[in-house]
Amino acid sequence: MDDLEGTIEISIMEKSPPGILSVFHRYPDPPLFSRHEPTTALIIVYVQHVFMAGDDGRRDDETEKNRGKEGEILAKLRDGTIKLYELEKQLPPVDAVRVRREFIEHETGSNLENIGIFSIDVDRAATRNCENMIGTVQVPVGVAGPLAVNGEYAKGSFWLPLATTEGALVASVNRGAGAITKAGGAEVRILHDGMTRAPVFAARSVGHAKEVADWAVAHWEDLAAIARTTTSHGQMTGLMPFVAGTSVFIRLEFDTKDAMGMNMVTIAGSKIADEVAKATGARLIALSGNMCTDKKPAAINGILGRGRSVVAGIGLSHDLIGKIFKTDAKSMIEVNYRKNLVGSARAGAMGFNAHAANIVAAMFIACGQDAAHAIDGSTCITTIDETEEGVYVAVTLPSLPVGTVGGGTGLDTQNECLTVLGVSGGGDPAGTNAKKLAEIIGAGVLAGELSLIGALAAQHLARAHQELGRGAKK
Repeated sequence: MDDLEGTIEISIMEKSPPGILSVFHRYPDPPLFSRHEPTTALIIVYVQHVFMAGDDGRRDDETEKNRGKEGEILAKLRDGTIKLYELEKQLPPVDAVRVRREFIEHETGSNLENIGIFSIDVDRAATRNCENMIGTVQVPVGVAGPLAVNGEYAKGSFWLPLATTEGALVASVNRGAGAITKAGGAEVRILHDGMTRAPVFAARSVGHAKEVADWAVAHWEDLAAIARTTTSHGQMTGLMPFVAGTSVFIRLEFDTKDAMGMNMVTIAGSKIADEVAKATGARLIALSGNMCTDKKPAAINGILGRGRSVVAGIGLSHDLIGKIFKTDAKSMIEVNYRKNLVGSARAGAMGFNAHAANIVAAMFIACGQDAAHAIDGSTCITTIDETEEGVYVAVTLPSLPVGTVGGGTGLDTQNECLTVLGVSGGGDPAGTNAKKLAEIIGAGVLAGELSLIGALAAQHLARAHQELGRGAKK
């Protein structure tokens, strides 16, 4: 690799000065070339010049004018007259990010050179996705596939982008994807679709609490009309009250189309909660009362669903099980029964699966989803039925809060991963892209479950982690 770097450095220097390399970068200008054979080596040689936030190669006239006052701003940060979160009011985002990083380096005595290397649009990230931004943390992205999916929305062959630092995960999903594809493709369906928010109110007595709950049900259409005044993209589709003593929870459900929808339902929920309080005399305590339930494993999400509820299944023959997983149907069934069902029940787990959250988290991070919602993947139920031909394996994911617009989906690298899956942006009709993404993730979870159960049945798990997780030679 050293020789390759030297060769490329000489050839580029003969043609043009290093400063020209800034044009390959996404920000502030689009790249000149979408593909170039020695790109990897170029990045190794010139990575700081090409990607470092705010370097000379990326400065335009406006940002160059700000260089003179950056020393003054750093001094004010140190004496406390300017706060870190105020930098974007003083500087363009790309410069604010760099100055903030330099301040943290000085304060902590650390070198954040690698955190300052990135390719995403800083203007968007710093103003819409991350406050007090100082850079990015890179996560390796691998692909598993091709994975054949026979869904209502996802139909065809897909390469799954998986962002992870866990060795053996991508290889495991890849093996499962191969088995599913050879077996004819995963059958996938959306069972339910609805994002929720559940404000909590305080009533005067249990009698008053019942009155509040009854009023909300009786005025469902009026509350849905209020929700429509807050958004042109989604609509309220359900309302369910719960009472605990003098606490009243009203679980609101919305069709959020291609958005994951938490912002949408929160804004609409706020208006609805104000109306409930005004009409019933109940005191609004919190816009989210944890009956939603958001970013926590919860039985209510497992029973009623939240986000997209997905089920995926595949039939495997005895021959395929033996060739790919080096085990047999009986062993796979017993592993699933004793590990995923009995073991999970004995542990008091809310999920009955091998490692569903692994695949959910890896795809969520790669595709710009809210990473905290990966916890919902842990409530998956994996089942294996014996058949005459072999086994039928299925995964049920009652809660997958996913979207293809909004949030992190607009970041350049995450959007590219969505593009790989053919789900970038809004679908036609609206909502179909988010459902398609949910079906693909469901099929990916199925692939991961198949592979791990097969490895456990064949007693291969430790060897795989030794070879792939620790980099040991075969």
